[in-house]
Amino acid sequence: MSESILLEMNNIRKEFPGVVALRDVSFQLRAGEVHALLGENGAGKSTLIKVLAGVYGADGGEIRINGKPVVIESVLDAYKNGISVIHQELVLVPHMTVAENIYLGREPVAHGAIVDYEKMNRDAKAILDSFELDIAPEDRIARLSIAQQQMVEIIKALSFNAKILVMDEPTSSLSEKDVVFLFDTINKLRKSGVGIIYISHRMSELKQITDRITVLRDGEYIGTKDTAAASNDELIAMMVGRQLTKYYTRTFGEPQEPVLEVKNLSDGKLLNDVSFELRRGEILGFAGLVGAGRSEVMKCLFGIEPYASGEILVDGKPVRINNPDAAMNLGIALVPESRKLEAVFPAQSVMFNITIKVLKEFIRGVFVDKAKELDVTRKYVDGMAIKTPSYAQLLGNLSGGNQQKVVIGRWLATNPKILILDEPTKGVDVGAKAEIYAIMNDLARQGVAIIMISSELPEVINMSDRVVVMKSGQVAECLPREGLTQEKIMQHATHLIG
Repeated sequence: MSESILLEMNNIRKEFPGVVALRDVSFQLRAGEVHALLGENGAGKSTLIKVLAGVYGADGGEIRINGKPVVIESVLDAYKNGISVIHQELVLVPHMTVAENIYLGREPVAHGAIVDYEKMNRDAKAILDSFELDIAPEDRIARLSIAQQQMVEIIKALSFNAKILVMDEPTSSLSEKDVVFLFDTINKLRKSGVGIIYISHRMSELKQITDRITVLRDGEYIGTKDTAAASNDELIAMMVGRQLTKYYTRTFGEPQEPVLEVKNLSDGKLLNDVSFELRRGEILGFAGLVGAGRSEVMKCLFGIEPYASGEILVDGKPVRINNPDAAMNLGIALVPESRKLEAVFPAQSVMFNITIKVLKEFIRGVFVDKAKELDVTRKYVDGMAIKTPSYAQLLGNLSGGNQQKVVIGRWLATNPKILILDEPTKGVDVGAKAEIYAIMNDLARQGVAIIMISSELPEVINMSDRVVVMKSGQVAECLPREGLTQEKIMQHATHLIG
């Protein structure tokens, strides 16, 4: 890593109506450095990056690149200054080819007006080959894996000659194998002098890939630490402003009666003879590699996808679940993995998002019982410590952690007996994670049966009564809590059992 300063953001200030989002925040990036930006959801990380990327104009402070002041008032200004952002939610056009996505909006032309596809594919192939990727320029984005799509995003950024690359939660949808490949790519970039700003809530990967860590809290700069010298406890205390003594909250009780039994469930595609049972008041973890079939099982249980054969019993009685309404009538609720695509209404209010599934309870003829709607909203905003200036606030203006708690609150309002949580803490900071764990523990103590799918093995181990490990659409093993380790889970997930 070079000691030369590539980027300086000095005393950046950004205000929105009634809110100071950034209060004199400073940040520094060296050439060839991977510098983590850490903080709770709502700490100001996204706002700082949007100022750097030209999405927002700063209300104060200055930005310097290679020691020279620059003015960034648009995304085009950022590109011209060698700055590119790879967002957590990929923004590629799925029906277009790899080459078309890389050069979208700046396609090479021949004869003054016609797109030169031959040159575009040739140029795209050259950069793809430089990364030793098994991807063709003519491949459609929709047919690529998430990891391959992410590599296309990186290549698109570098095709602008980016020297400053921002990666926002880049491993959130990747398998462990793909994470290794991504980290190899990052190491190649740092050797070429690219400076990388790395945003992640996964402490373990920060230790693996970053050189320094800067912490923001409540829109303010808290401090910068060398990664090698920083402990997790120290970083968490910087993030939340206090010692987080009880990160995982779990009160384990005696096994109770089954509320859900799944027998030999198959979907005719991936799932094959999946069987397990879920008991009242327990948290049943689901682990496995990406593509193992965990989410597919839950979509069958919630009636999103049909199952070809097998049996589902709720409270000992056989049921047929053909659609989500049938699942909800049986007391089943599902918080899906993709908050953005499948769960939130960002342009609607917090109240709308919490009450939408129980709206019929407030309808009185042609009128809405606003008092009851307000009571339900207040119950879950207060009970789940959702940070919002008002119930009328648009959900899209809240942090990711608070949006996730709103989605969980929406389903709790239906009073489920079975709650399915698919990656409940994905993209959520440590403080919000601790709050979600406490909520899950309280629900289990009240008798709610919870299924938790997670790619983060520490939370699976610390929160689950038992863990179902899946591989290739089948249940590889159901492991008890006693003696549970990451190694044991991965052995069954890969069938590498000695």
